[in-house]
Amino acid sequence: MQYKTETRGSLSTYNKVNNMNVFPSETLARIESMAAENAVVIFSLSTCCMCHVVKRLFRGLGVSPAVHELDLHPYGADIHRALLRLIGCSSGCASTSPGALPVVFIGGKMVGAMERVMASHINGSLVPLLKDAGALWL
Repeated sequence: MQYKTETRGSLSTYNKVNNMNVFPSETLARIESMAAENAVVIFSLSTCCMCHVVKRLFRGLGVSPAVHELDLHPYGADIHRALLRLIGCSSGCASTSPGALPVVFIGGKMVGAMERVMASHINGSLVPLLKDAGALWL
């Protein structure tokens, strides 16, 4: 399964379309709820240097993201596994896999992992996404 940029619907729609019954619906509902709580939501690990870089990027742009440190969250392991599957990691993906975390949501829709966020920043499409989501008022 490969995550495609064009697929930016809700997670439950994504799950139904791809017929993925790999994680409990309450985990998807939890992720959807957490992703909708702020214009920018970052699922992170508190000890991950790449997660730190992405958090600094958004704060440097003037965005105040909601950050969920999965290693400190009571359901963090379940959420982490579900996010890995949603971004296209196979079941053998380790939590230390490059590009696995952070996972970023903007406007309630999954943007993806660090490589996709950085590519969007470099090609200039990140700021318009942030403006559309109401995270920036420039």
